[in-house]
Order: sequence, then C-alpha cells, then structure tokens
Amino acid sequence: MKKVVFILTFCLIFSGLYAQQSSLNIDKVKFFEDDSPLDVTLSMDIGKMLKTKTNPVYIPATFTCKMNDSLVSEEIRIIARGNVRREICYLPPIKLNFHNSTSPTFYPLNSLKLVCPCKSGNDYDQLILKEFLAYKIYNLLTPKSYRVRLLRINYEDAGNKRKTISQHAFLIEDAKAMAKRNSCSELKKVKVKSLYTDREQMTLVALFQYMIGNTDWGVSGNHNTSLIRSAADSSELPYVVPYDFDYCGLVNAVYAVPGEGLGVDEVTQRLYRGYPRSLEELKDALNIFNQQKEKIYYMINGFVALNSRARADVIYYLDEFYKTINNPVEVNHIFVVGAKTVSN
Repeated sequence: MKKVVFILTFCLIFSGLYAQQSSLNIDKVKFFEDDSPLDVTLSMDIGKMLKTKTNPVYIPATFTCKMNDSLVSEEIRIIARGNVRREICYLPPIKLNFHNSTSPTFYPLNSLKLVCPCKSGNDYDQLILKEFLAYKIYNLLTPKSYRVRLLRINYEDAGNKRKTISQHAFLIEDAKAMAKRNSCSELKKVKVKSLYTDREQMTLVALFQYMIGNTDWGVSGNHNTSLIRSAADSSELPYVVPYDFDYCGLVNAVYAVPGEGLGVDEVTQRLYRGYPRSLEELKDALNIFNQQKEKIYYMINGFVALNSRARADVIYYLDEFYKTINNPVEVNHIFVVGAKTVSN
C-alpha cells in the first residue's frame, strides 16, 4: 500500500512539474508577435567574450527573463557574430543558442541573433532602437520580413570582474521560422541575381532600402539578404528578405560609411539600387507605402524608448521619402530613368 501511495505521489509531482514546464514552453511565432519588451539578464564571462570576438567560439552563458509571471533562468551557449561590428564594437552582436538540453523553456527558439549597441552610452542605445524600428517598419509593409523582439538587457559578468552593462537590444526571428510563417522554405547557400527573384517583392525591397537610405545590401552575393521560396511550388521564383540595417541613413550610426563606388558621400544620402520599373509597377508598390504611412508614423511617435529628438529625426527623414514618392516627376527620375542597369 505504501508503495502504491509513493508511486501515485511521485506521478502527481512529476505531472505537476511537467505541466508547469509545458505552460512555459515558448511558441516561436507568438514570441515575436508580442510587442512588449522583455527584461533579460545575460550572464557570461565578458572577458572571454571580448577575447574570442575576433576568433569566435561558443562559450557558456545563463539567460534569465520573466515569462508568464515566472522567472526562468537557463544555461545556453553564445558566440560572437557579425563582420564590421564584431571588429569595431566593445560587445559584438551575439548568437544565442537555446537548442540545448539545459534550456528546455527556450528550446523552441533554436538559435537567435542578438543585436546590441556597439558601445555603452545613451547615444549608442538610441542607434539600436532606430535599427529596431527599421525592422518594425518593414513588418508593416510585408509579412515576408524578419520579426524582432525588443529587450531591456543586463550583461552580467559571471566572474563579477566587470560592471554590469544595461542597454536595449533586440532578437531577430530565425530564418527558418520566418520562411515557415510565410509558407516557404529557406534557400541556404543559393545565389541568384535580383532579376531572377519575385519581381513584385523585389520592387518592394528596393523601395524600402531607398526609404531607409540603405545601400549596404546585395542579392547576388547574399549580402544582408535572405532567400525564401514557396514550399508548395519549387518552380516559383524566390523572394528576397532584407536584414541588417545599421548602415542605413535612418539609423545614421557614427561608424557607418557609404560603400565605395556608389557616388554617395554620406549614409543619409539616398540612392536607389533597384532595377527600373514601369510607372504602373511603381504605383502599385508605392501605394503600399502610402497606405501604411499612418501606421508607421503612429508606431514611431508611440515608441517612447526612443527619445523625442531621435523620433523627430526619424520622422523628418521619412517625410523626405514620402515627399519624393508622391512627386511623379521625382518618381520617374529616380526609379525609372535613374535606376541602375547593372546586376545586384
């Protein structure tokens, strides 16, 4: 009888723990649909991260945040990533690997890119918030875009040798999850010219890059762009999905410089890098931008994490874009007559 009671008690406890854990399991789609900032502590050996950022290797870390009114703290692995920012920034962008037996709650998130300020200080914090907004603006234009989740993050030194760094940062949706959400599959290590991608989507991408003043991208070299294709029909042309906007004029990072050979003196100077489109094609695409203008401005003005001066700068920069796209002469001059003819 005692044995039966023991077994029943054990089963009840185990099932209770399992139910509690199951309730905390993260839905990776809903995780990025949530607009509320996450308060996170990332505990790691900061000294080791700094030493390995030029030759990245995985190091252990502890990821702690509040989920569903429960404080969750789990062991994960992290690694420095990126190119320019990894070399010039104090803390580089980081990839968080949740795909471990030690992180069952966050396990469904797989591996996510963490984008953090290049250096400490409010000015750099504001830059990361503007880059976050660039992603959110593109989300309003098309679902074929990377979703992002804002964090208020504390970088805690596991050895207590360095001061805790408190900043904003954001997580970027995994490419596979983004593709699946759009009934597509990710195309890895596939290189195609933009001429051989979905024309309507490519038009939207090129116009958006012009909108935010970004020239730091290219399709044929997979430079800050991903490719996805319909999972149901592999004969369809792939869709281009842009990311990494820290070099754009909307952000205007202190370390950003224009690409060589583009004839651009400053990153805030816009340059259309798409192919010529007919006025009818442009009308359809630009209608999307005009239809979403009110939502875009509302989102920016309500984004209180960004200070009032930075919000005003963003609005002013977008005002110039909207003035341009609603001037027929400028539209023809920039996107038809002045469009490039060299492959990108």
